[in-house]
Amino acid sequence: MAQHGYEKGRLNLPFVGIPTFAKSPYCEDWSKLDADVAILGAPFDFGTQWRAGARFGPRGIREASTLFSFGHGGAYDHEDDITYLPAGEVKIVDMGDADIIHTDTEGSHAGIRTGVEAALAAGALPVVLGGDHSINIPCIDAFAGDCEKNGPIHIVQIDAHLDFVDERHGVRFGHGNPMRRAAEKPYVSGLSQIGIRNVSSTAKEGYDDARAMGSDILSVRQFRKLGVEQVLGRIPADARIYLTIDIDGFDPSIAPGTGTPSHGGFLYYEILELIDGLARRGNVVGIDLVEVAPDYDHTGTTAILAAQLLMNTIGRIMHHRK
Repeated sequence: MAQHGYEKGRLNLPFVGIPTFAKSPYCEDWSKLDADVAILGAPFDFGTQWRAGARFGPRGIREASTLFSFGHGGAYDHEDDITYLPAGEVKIVDMGDADIIHTDTEGSHAGIRTGVEAALAAGALPVVLGGDHSINIPCIDAFAGDCEKNGPIHIVQIDAHLDFVDERHGVRFGHGNPMRRAAEKPYVSGLSQIGIRNVSSTAKEGYDDARAMGSDILSVRQFRKLGVEQVLGRIPADARIYLTIDIDGFDPSIAPGTGTPSHGGFLYYEILELIDGLARRGNVVGIDLVEVAPDYDHTGTTAILAAQLLMNTIGRIMHHRK
C-alpha cells in the first residue's frame, strides 16, 4: 500500500530534508557541474579582527534558505507581476563548501578560488556564501581567466566598512583588505562602495587611496539623499558587475548576527531595489555574501535576511538576463 499522500509526490516542506541552498541538487564532483547558478560555501573566518564565527555562515544561510523552497514553481511577486525562478527554467546547484585548512589563509583561499573557477568553467553564475570578507580576495582572483576572455569587471560593494587597508602589521589578506586587493587587479575597472559609514577600519589615507584608484564611495545617508536611480546612474552602464554584500551593510536591528555590526545601516528593500536596478543596468557575473555569524543572532533573522536577499537577487538576475 502506498504511504499516505505519496501518490501525488512528496510535499517536501521547508523543515524536511537535507538543507542544501534552497534544497537544490548537490554536486560533489565539480568537473561534472551543470548549472545556471552554482552555490559555493566558503566557511573561512581567520581574517576577522574582532568577533569570529562567520565560518558558520554558509551552514546558517543554507538552513535559512529552506524557508524559500516550498517547491510550487518559482516565487511570484505580485508587485512586479513576475514569477521569479520558475520551475524548470533556472538550474541552481549547490557545490558544497571549499576545503578550508585551519590557520592556513593561503591554502584556504586557494581552495575557494578553485571552487569559483570551477563554477565559471561550467558557465554558471558563482554565488559564494562566506565566511568573512577576506574570501572576496580569492573570488576576485578566480576571475582572472574569465576577464581575459570576456572583459573587465566592475565591483559593487554593499558594506558598512571600506575594507581598503593595504597592509597592517604584515597582514594583507584579512577582512579589512579585500577591496584594496581588488582595486589592484588590472581586470577590475572600478569600484562602487555603498553604505560606508561611521568609524571604519580604514583610515583617511585609505579613503584617499580608494578614490585615487577608481572608487566611488557613498554612505547610507548619501545613498538615501540621492535615491536608487541616481545611485545606479553612477555605476557604468552595461558593465560586467561583481556584487559583494557584507551583511553588516544592513542595520543591526535586522542583521545582528555579524562580527562587526554598525548602526545606521540599510533596510531590506533599499538593497533589493538597488540590486534589481543593477541586474537591469549591467550583467551581474559573480556574487558573494559575507560576514553572517549565526551565533550572535539566536533568532536566525540575519541568516534569513541573507537567504531571502540571495534568492531574490538570483531571481532578478536570471529574469533580466532573459
